[in-house]
Amino acid sequence: MPNFTLELLHAADQEAGIPALEDAPRFSAVLNALKAQDLGIDGIADNTLVLSSGDVILPGLFFSASEAVFGGAGRADILIQNELGFQAIALGNHEFDQGTSLVADLIGGDPDAGFAGAAFPYLSANLDFSTDAYLAPFIVADAQAPVANSLAASVVIHVNGEAIGVVGATTPTLDVISNPGDITIKPTEFDNHPTNTQLAALAAEIQTDVDALIAANPDLNKVIVLSHMQHIGIEQALATRLRHVDIIMAGGSNTLLADETDVLRAGDIAQGPYPILATDADGNSVAVINTDGNYKYVGRLVVDFDENGEIIPESINPDVSGVYATDAVGIVALGAEGLVDPEIQAIVDQLRAVIAAKEGNVFGVSTVYLNGSRGSVRTQETNLGNLTADANLVVAREITGDDSILVSIKNGGGIRDGIGRVVVPAGGTGEPVQLINEAIPDVKPEGGISEADIVNTLRFNNGLTVLDITRTGLVAALEHGIAASSLDDANTPGRFPQVSGVELSFDLTAPAGDRIQSLAVKDETGRVLDILVKDGEFLGDGAAQLRMVTLSSLADGNDGFPFQEFGSNFQELKQSEDAPRTGFATFAEDGSEQDAFAEYLAKNFAIDNPFDVADTSRELDSRLQNLHFRVDTVLENGVVGANADATVTRSSLGFFGVLILGIGLFYLCQRTMRIVEKSRN
Repeated sequence: MPNFTLELLHAADQEAGIPALEDAPRFSAVLNALKAQDLGIDGIADNTLVLSSGDVILPGLFFSASEAVFGGAGRADILIQNELGFQAIALGNHEFDQGTSLVADLIGGDPDAGFAGAAFPYLSANLDFSTDAYLAPFIVADAQAPVANSLAASVVIHVNGEAIGVVGATTPTLDVISNPGDITIKPTEFDNHPTNTQLAALAAEIQTDVDALIAANPDLNKVIVLSHMQHIGIEQALATRLRHVDIIMAGGSNTLLADETDVLRAGDIAQGPYPILATDADGNSVAVINTDGNYKYVGRLVVDFDENGEIIPESINPDVSGVYATDAVGIVALGAEGLVDPEIQAIVDQLRAVIAAKEGNVFGVSTVYLNGSRGSVRTQETNLGNLTADANLVVAREITGDDSILVSIKNGGGIRDGIGRVVVPAGGTGEPVQLINEAIPDVKPEGGISEADIVNTLRFNNGLTVLDITRTGLVAALEHGIAASSLDDANTPGRFPQVSGVELSFDLTAPAGDRIQSLAVKDETGRVLDILVKDGEFLGDGAAQLRMVTLSSLADGNDGFPFQEFGSNFQELKQSEDAPRTGFATFAEDGSEQDAFAEYLAKNFAIDNPFDVADTSRELDSRLQNLHFRVDTVLENGVVGANADATVTRSSLGFFGVLILGIGLFYLCQRTMRIVEKSRN
């Protein structure tokens, strides 16, 4: 029996933002060009599958503009997937960001509005949809041919007569990072960095459906798992624990795998080989594949299967398999200039008109690029992270009239894009340059920050929540924020914090939960108000409280932040959608993150006083000091108190003047070494 050659064209994390107005049509052109190639040079149709490992939607401007054009948020994203011809898609975490009622709308469609819904099945083996009233009606039998407008654990796709099984899987952390309604998630215990026991439990859930798929289809010996686990290391761990799985398509981590012949977009760097080869529980080869998201690449794996349905790694030709960039260079390389799907072009053109109307609503100006890239905001301090955290702090004080709010914490994963342009200049060497927004005559000044920019970068538009938190709790929250991080920049956990009102230094080689070496609350001038951690040791009264602001989703426990455990007196600031809107910005609800950013820009960074703080490397970061890259200076500059009693809490603010005076005298006199030692303890 001859070998069977499969061409798998794939994507992950499409997550359309404003760049998708250009990249989605170009993605279609690259996909069409690859489909049109005759791999066998024999005039016989290739054995082609088109699959995605999930996150085809993401709340934001592209997502919401669909409502004005197609009658509902996210519908344009689904129409694009339909037109691209995806045959099955795994459920990712972002599908659930707006709850299961929205997922039901996107799957089932709206006949009255002419929206047919998903033309493909959504798959997940470890989610039980029967417990959710919105999604239960869409469940169909597993291990059958794909059905439109449906949910299943698995499907069987026949490719030129050959049966191929496809099984979906979704991160079990779904209830922590998204809003899955009443769906039952299995396994019930699963950490961001799972234990071996947790990995075994997840593998068992997937294996059950793989085995059922094969039992129901005895002639089937080729299986692909569409896995949306948020970290490719989990997919690699699953590969060694599963049986009868040939290919695992990773998702959620935006890991750019590439081989030595792949031409990447300017500035992109391969984060691993394409494919990653592993050995399964039976000793057979498994290929793990992934691409970067946002329609930036089309992945292509061309691989032979032997007569037993096992992949033959030696058959993978790097000149054919790999990732294909969807930028202008990639289009030209494939001769795909005329292959843009006209339906997709029409969809984005309609969205573009809605989005363009928002570009003229300008709130501030920046003379520097505002860094919101995934690889930055999830690993280090950035100027956009600082700016938006500052905005949340200032606006929370304004709304509440409470100047005792000292700290602002948000998650880097809530920042979805930068503000400005990343381009390779004409005549350049291929290295990209970060530039400010270009001027749009009579619409937007150079460096202008518009409603469209704000909505695009803060796509979730979380509300703000003010709370009292214990000093112990503040340390625990920030430890949690960096607990999933590592020195590997391919690891980009969404919980990594962006902050205002605090500075901390941390050692990512130390055990999680014990990484902060210095932590101080500071005011806008850099003056220390409270030292919580020094030399890795907690100082002072852990039960004393201070006032802070965070995102409402984090206050509720999303991303696993422990605010519910250590916080009290929660005050949600975001107003209802139909409440009156005040201030300079009225496009978003008062008390929301988008509104806070717009109001802060309008009051502080107008055209006559633009924002000008350039982003820095980790060697120069001050709020989030990674000790692998720099020395600890958290407690060196502007210190007015250096002992455990230098604590500004809601109960001690009235004595602050006395405290400063006493500590000032201490430094002036430096009377005895005994006092110095006492201050250090």
